[in-house]
Amino acid sequence: MKSRKITVLLAVGILLAFVYVNNSSLLRTSSLDGPLLLAHRGLGQTFYMYGITGETNTAARIHEPEHPYLENTIPSMEAAFAAGADIVELDIHRTNDGHFAVFHDWILEHRTEAHGVTGEHTLAELQALDVGYGYTADYGHTYPFRGQGVGLMPSLNEVLTRFPSEQFLIHIKSNDEAEGYQLAAYLKTLPEARLAGLSVYGGDKPIRVLQSELPELPVMSTSTMKDGLLPYILVGWTGYVPEALRNTLLILPLPYARFLWGWPHRFVQRMAAVDTQVFIVLGDGRWAEGFDTVEDLELLPSNFRGGIWTNRIDRIGPVYAQ
Repeated sequence: MKSRKITVLLAVGILLAFVYVNNSSLLRTSSLDGPLLLAHRGLGQTFYMYGITGETNTAARIHEPEHPYLENTIPSMEAAFAAGADIVELDIHRTNDGHFAVFHDWILEHRTEAHGVTGEHTLAELQALDVGYGYTADYGHTYPFRGQGVGLMPSLNEVLTRFPSEQFLIHIKSNDEAEGYQLAAYLKTLPEARLAGLSVYGGDKPIRVLQSELPELPVMSTSTMKDGLLPYILVGWTGYVPEALRNTLLILPLPYARFLWGWPHRFVQRMAAVDTQVFIVLGDGRWAEGFDTVEDLELLPSNFRGGIWTNRIDRIGPVYAQ
C-alpha cells in the first residue's frame, strides 16, 4: 500500500512538473519579433474614461488636444503609420447605398452637425459632413475642430486604396448578418496580397458569415473568443491549441490574459505558430482602453512580443522605435 501511494505521488509530481515547465515563461523570453503596435482608430483625440456607457458622447469629453488629428480619417491613419503603427484599427458602417463608411458612431449628432442613424444615409451625404464638429474639451465653450473635418469621412474602399499594403483591423459596428455578407462580397474583390493584411471583428452574426465566406480571414467576436478560449483553458496546459484558436484573432484584457496557460511568452508563441494574432488592452476590454502612456507600458510583461493596443501611437511608437 505504501509503495502504491509513493507511485501515485510520484506520478502526480511528474505531471505537475510537466505542466509547470511546459507553461512557465520565467526562464524563457519570446523568440518573436515585435511587439506589434495597433493604433486604435488611427491617431485621434482621447477622452476621459470615467463613467462612460455605450450611449456616452465621448466627443464632448476629450482631453485638451495635443495634436490635430481626428479618428478614422485618412490623415489620422497616415500619422499613425508614420508614428510606428504596425496595424490601424478602423470602424465601418454600411451606408444605405451599398458602401462602407469609416466612422465610429452609429448616430451622427455626437461628432457631426447632422442627426440620425449613420447607416440610413448615403456615402455622399456622410462625406459632406464635418466629422470634427462636435469635439469639445471645455464643456462646449469652444469647439477646436469645428470646420476642420469637412469631407474627412472616408469609405473603406478609399482607405484600402490609399494604403494598399498596410495592415488593418476592421471593426464592423453591427450584429447584422446582411452586413457580413456585404463585407464578404467586397473583400472577395480584393487582391490576395491586400486581403492577407486584413482582419475583422464585430458582432457574432456578421463574423459568423465572414468565417463561412472567407475562412482564411482572421476574425473575432464574442462567440469565437468563447469557442477558442474555453477549450484552451481545459487542455492548453498540454501545449495543444484548439482548432477554434487557429488562424484567428484575440483581443485580450491584460487582467484576464494573465490566467491563460503559458502566459505571456509561451502563449504568444503558441498563437503565432497557428497564425493567431494576440492584442492586449487595458481595463476589462469593454471600452478599448489602450496603453496610452509610457507608464502604461510598465504594466506589460517584460519582453512582451504580442500586440499592444494604443490610442496614442504618437507616444508609444517612439518608445519602440528606440
